[in-house]
Amino acid sequence: MPRATDQATDEARAVGQGLVGAWSLLECAEIMQDGSKRFPFGDRAMGQVVYTADGLMSAQLVRADRAAFASDDYRGAPVEALAEAFQQYFGYFGSYTVDASAGTVTHFIEGASFPNLENKAQVRTFRLEGDRLILEAATPWGFIRNTWIRAGTRS
Repeated sequence: MPRATDQATDEARAVGQGLVGAWSLLECAEIMQDGSKRFPFGDRAMGQVVYTADGLMSAQLVRADRAAFASDDYRGAPVEALAEAFQQYFGYFGSYTVDASAGTVTHFIEGASFPNLENKAQVRTFRLEGDRLILEAATPWGFIRNTWIRAGTRS
């Protein structure tokens, strides 16, 4: 007869395996303290989060239809264009762990477009709803909710 701890471990493993794969962004929304919704990358933001079976992850978010630089060599771009591009893109990579009982996934960030996140742990609550993954995280102004759909699935 299986022990309760073995069953809990198997359930946690199954939940973690549910995250594995590539996910495409449906919506990136900041939910403000007054309940209003803001779209930091626009209402047509694009993105992808990937979780591998061996515990690695990456996340990319970007505003759709960004203006191209005047040259294909970004090193010659004006500071203003670089600043705008930075504000319209957010990404990081690292490893992750899942706490199924708490409903959280923790991203251990190794490299990021925003350097202040590097070498930090970012905890996200998560829900799997069919082919959708909802990740949420508290912020000083409310919380952020990213809704993803399993890559290759139509919304």
